[in-house]
Amino acid sequence: MPILSRPANRCTLVWCFLIFASSCLTGSAATAQSATPKIKEAPCAPTSPASGEEMFKSYCAACHGAGGKGDGPASVALKGPVPDLTTLAQANGGKYPTAKVQAILRMGAGTEAHGSPGMPVWGPIFGTMGGPGGTTSLEVQARIYNLTRYLETLQVP
Repeated sequence: MPILSRPANRCTLVWCFLIFASSCLTGSAATAQSATPKIKEAPCAPTSPASGEEMFKSYCAACHGAGGKGDGPASVALKGPVPDLTTLAQANGGKYPTAKVQAILRMGAGTEAHGSPGMPVWGPIFGTMGGPGGTTSLEVQARIYNLTRYLETLQVP
């Protein structure tokens, strides 16, 4: 069973697009209220493996929000609430759960945010970002490590 069901050279960058065209054309408030948020898949642009912040902004903020509180613009399109990443340490007795965060990034969360495991499984996606020769496992580990460390900086006391 493949870990990543999407093509290996794509990732889900979740962006909400509210459909206002029909409401703008008809001016109907009822039509605007029935607009359904859409999720768009787009190619994953490579970022620096050394910058956890850059990876977070490029790959995570659409759902988790710029500050990691689960309030990103795409969060309204998901079936359930997006986790607040600033309270991971609080929820773990005051200790940041480094190993758990790394495991979720590497293998997925197993949640059903949009009908299937909602958060992309970043380990295999990171493995496709190295250009024609692929990415080394050390680079994938560096991406996961640096993203995990950046998330640790977002923790509230």
